Amino acid sequence: MLKAFQILVRRFVLVASVAATLAACGQRGPLYLPTPAAPAAPSPASPATSAPSVAP
Repeated sequence: MLKAFQILVRRFVLVASVAATLAACGQRGPLYLPTPAAPAAPSPASPATSAPSVAP
C-alpha cells in the first residue's frame, strides 16, 4: 500500500510540474520595472506661456 501511495505522489508531482511549465510558456511582458517617463514639457501654444507681458 505504501508503494502505491509513493507512485501516486510522484506521478502527481510530475504532472503538476509539467502543467506549471506549460502554463508559463508564451507569457509575455517586461521582466523588469520600467523607468518612469520624463515629464512632458509645456507646449509653446499653451495660454500660460503665450500671454503678452505688460510693461509698467
